[in-house]
Amino acid sequence: RSVPRRCAGDKRHRSFGSRTGRVGTASAMDCLTALLVTLASGFALVLCRDPFQSECYTANGADYRGNQNQTSMHGGKPCLFWNETFQHPYNTLKYPNGEGGLGLHNYCRNPDGDVSPWCYIAEHEDGVYWKYCDIPACRMPGHLGCYRDLGDPPPLTGSSETSNKLTIQTCISFCRSQRFKIAGMESGYACFCGNNPDYWRYGEAISTECNSVCFGDHTQPCGGDGRVILFDTLTGACGGNYTSQMAVIYSPDFPDTYATGRACYWTIQVPGASQIQFNFTLFDIKDSTDMVELLDGYTNQVLVRLDSRNRPPVSFNISLDSIILYFFSDRINQAQGFAVVYKAWDKGRGSLWETKGHWTVWMGRLDGQCESS
Repeated sequence: RSVPRRCAGDKRHRSFGSRTGRVGTASAMDCLTALLVTLASGFALVLCRDPFQSECYTANGADYRGNQNQTSMHGGKPCLFWNETFQHPYNTLKYPNGEGGLGLHNYCRNPDGDVSPWCYIAEHEDGVYWKYCDIPACRMPGHLGCYRDLGDPPPLTGSSETSNKLTIQTCISFCRSQRFKIAGMESGYACFCGNNPDYWRYGEAISTECNSVCFGDHTQPCGGDGRVILFDTLTGACGGNYTSQMAVIYSPDFPDTYATGRACYWTIQVPGASQIQFNFTLFDIKDSTDMVELLDGYTNQVLVRLDSRNRPPVSFNISLDSIILYFFSDRINQAQGFAVVYKAWDKGRGSLWETKGHWTVWMGRLDGQCESS
């Protein structure tokens, strides 16, 4: 099967926000979130990376603001400083206000909407002057990794379909509608579903081998030839029930833009918790009538309302063990949406209240007094 690819030397012709590319991050098998998802087949998929520690909450790492300054942690090429790459289109002279995370540094970034963070390197004989960065920590929660597919049997043995409009979420939605817990994309256009506990049987591949762009969205990675990129089908669901101590909740249809006319409820109920901390790592809601609300899980009283004009603070706490998260979108306009990380704290944990720069909700009252760091 042929896979759309792009030469590694073509960033000189791209403009800010371009939509072509292929993924290039690589990561070893690691834990994904401190969340236990029980699958329909009777086994449990343990996702054990602390979502508070993830450095990316988008599928293409556009939000990466970490400090990796070489293309790989092991034997990678050193990155050039963005304020010294004036011969190339992405530099601090052309983008002086921090667009795309550029600045007086040489950290990997994704300023052009590619499918992975990258950086410029010293030119080589083959003319390559930039490379994708292998950043293991830059994997959004819900992304299970890139795996080999030897085909007999395949890693996921449930339903499947192909589409020339495939995106990560269209595949996830298809698998979710078939009541599968794992969705896999391969070669940019193929979608596979399953509950297979041994999807890793052929081994994990580096993420650069899942570098085919999705046919329906060239900013997203959709596997490769004989390589399948896997996602938890909870990602981008419109509503759900959460009882774990911590988790990440994405807006409906994520990582695609949220659809119009959405009304979604997520219940977060953690018995024994004295407060729940919320951190919106991504908040892109452009329409003033689209909104996110947090409600008291017992009284349905609105505690916090957020929209394009009332954006969330860095983090805030609600002194309840039951919260309802509500999202509404009207019939016009769409945007990327949100990613919110919540973490419940047990009674008697006083150190949380000493954290700098957060807001606090005390039984329905928002104390908007942000301390300076």
